[in-house]
Amino acid sequence: MPIRSLESLNGPVVLVGAGKMGGAMLEGWLKLGLPPKHTVVLDPNLRPEVAADLTAKGARANPDFSEIGTPAVVVLAVKPQVAPVVLATVRALVGPETLVVSIMAGRTLDFISEALPHGAAVVRTIPNTPAAIGQGITVAVPNAQVTADGRALTDALLSALGPVEWIADEALMDAATAVSGSGPAYVFLLAEALAAAGAAAGLPADLAERLARATVAGAGALMIQSGTEAATLRENVTSPAGTTAAALGVLMDETRGFGPLLTDAVAAATRRSVELAY
Repeated sequence: MPIRSLESLNGPVVLVGAGKMGGAMLEGWLKLGLPPKHTVVLDPNLRPEVAADLTAKGARANPDFSEIGTPAVVVLAVKPQVAPVVLATVRALVGPETLVVSIMAGRTLDFISEALPHGAAVVRTIPNTPAAIGQGITVAVPNAQVTADGRALTDALLSALGPVEWIADEALMDAATAVSGSGPAYVFLLAEALAAAGAAAGLPADLAERLARATVAGAGALMIQSGTEAATLRENVTSPAGTTAAALGVLMDETRGFGPLLTDAVAAATRRSVELAY
């Protein structure tokens, strides 16, 4: 379902929360052709200039609930800590045909469904921050009430952020959150640490930062555009007994190298994602 076809929906798309991720979604929707007149934004912290801009485009910012009608879609883009209050508030908007899409970390399908009218169709998703430039990836899992049309509608909305990967087992969401949801922070840390290491080796700090930033960004782009496996790309740049091989001898140490360290990090993030559900 192309996003332009959303103009035929029987009801508006209601975005609850227009922070960094919600705002990125909204910007992507409008760029891809979602008619502003079918868009409602609910956010008590919406900046006045943003509200004025949305209104000028024909969207509705923080209207009275009585003016919204029954939404075709409600997208929950708020922090998991405020989920109980937000769900209690938007419950009145959810009709029998409303699709609810959540991007809240940790909050399960059962948690969301129990706070909504019985039988609500809910999709739980976890995008990541590169979504802000349309280069993210989102993992999604539906409850039993989500139809094929609901999945297509979710794909259309989330395609503004990048590709969507569907899973059938919600238990995988915690690990997915640890890998792709939290993953950009690991990459940013790599660039940060690489710059610091370059400075420690004698490079001017500003040059080391530019080199690290461009190297991480370029390597990521090469991985995506080439479609070549990461291991093969690593091998391609590693000459026997060369400088890269010397560095990888440290980074690939079986006990203290990058692999076991990242495995421990993802396990810690997975555990925290489980804890956020309660």
